[in-house]
Amino acid sequence: MTLTDTIVQSFRERIRNSELKQGDKLPSIRKSAQEFGVSKNTVVEAYDRLLAAGMITSRQGYGFTVVDTSRQSPNARLKHVTEAVDVVSLLSAQLEQSFTIRVGDGRPPPSWTEQSEVRRYLNRAQKFGNVDRDGYGSAMGLPELRERLALDITRREVAVDPDQILLTFGANHALDLIIRHYLAPGDTAFVDEPGYYPLFAKLKLAQVNIVGIKRQPSGPDIEDLEAKTRRYKPRLFFTQSTGHNPTGGFTNLPTAHALLNIAAKNKFLVVEDEPFSDLPGIQGTGLMPLDQLENIIYVGTFSKTLSASLRCGFIAARSDIVSDLAELKMLTTVNSSGHIEHLVHGLIAEGHYSRHLKRLSQRIARTTEKVMANLDRLGLTTFSPPGGGYYLYLNLPDHALDIDLAKAGAREDILIAPGSVFCADTDHGSSGIRINIARADSARFYDFLKRHLLS
Repeated sequence: MTLTDTIVQSFRERIRNSELKQGDKLPSIRKSAQEFGVSKNTVVEAYDRLLAAGMITSRQGYGFTVVDTSRQSPNARLKHVTEAVDVVSLLSAQLEQSFTIRVGDGRPPPSWTEQSEVRRYLNRAQKFGNVDRDGYGSAMGLPELRERLALDITRREVAVDPDQILLTFGANHALDLIIRHYLAPGDTAFVDEPGYYPLFAKLKLAQVNIVGIKRQPSGPDIEDLEAKTRRYKPRLFFTQSTGHNPTGGFTNLPTAHALLNIAAKNKFLVVEDEPFSDLPGIQGTGLMPLDQLENIIYVGTFSKTLSASLRCGFIAARSDIVSDLAELKMLTTVNSSGHIEHLVHGLIAEGHYSRHLKRLSQRIARTTEKVMANLDRLGLTTFSPPGGGYYLYLNLPDHALDIDLAKAGAREDILIAPGSVFCADTDHGSSGIRINIARADSARFYDFLKRHLLS
């Protein structure tokens, strides 16, 4: 849990327990910063979240107060806020850690990343001589890490300079910056369908018109993309080319070329979110090498491969795009964490990261083979062949509903990720569930599938 999460949770509990009643004034930003021992920026972000959730309100010259719900109808909460909160219910279940079998969790278990040397490097965090502990640092992020990332991207035959790389607090922070900069209420954004559900929540909070592009085992459905482009005129298309979440599939070369041609012809940008592209053996065709960062904004992260609590990611794009996003980052978070960026740079520069990725890739391959064999024995199939990431998308029989299966799982202490959560239009439902192979090889889970899907 981040410092911001801690503050938000604290005030949520105070409001629910009536320690803070309707109309009561919250402590000033300065007082809360002192109480929690954090920066004022962290408190501002926490208060922003409470505002978005409809729990507090603000008035210039008076500060923040608890919303007086007695004057509101039961349905008074803004529709776009309600939808966003509903969409992230799965994320809440993951963070609460209340399930024994967590096959629907999007993250690997800690044991899968404990060999990444993160703990040892954390112990060295205070020894980094180049980090100004009392300074903010550059909004662009640690120069040494940006230089290293530029070198790694160049090895993929993409011409890129360090000034084309902006460091972020992980992929979700990167996506948030892109949404804030490019999309206004009423704009249209395309997303994979099914796709990355936390992105949907961010877009709904921004009151963006979300249009899903059908996902095929070969990548985005090009016919669907062409038809909807003519109809909706999107500003951005968010997609994943490798290790796709939730299907586990990947984009092939013909689809990648066709996608980029449509984007260039219709003048919209493609945001390529790639948490698994560093893994050896990952399958699929990345868009960035084909496009050379002309119409692509590339988002990378270390959170899926090093540690879920290590919030470090980056954006690679044209220099003008990065410059604009860096200004927005400076206004919203000032900078990113120099200590974390030094830690990641050390892991990469000393070769630990590449060795860890090799071990992780081998473990993924072994575990995927076991899970697929067990599903095959049950006569169950997946949406697409495994692509080398954490995910599989299990096809459900006609009689099974994903939401009902998730409810049944909850009763048996099993976290299930229903496919409808990953759909832009949740009313349509889904005929699948996401499986995290790192958490799925459990006799209890296989028995659960047998009883609920095959009987």
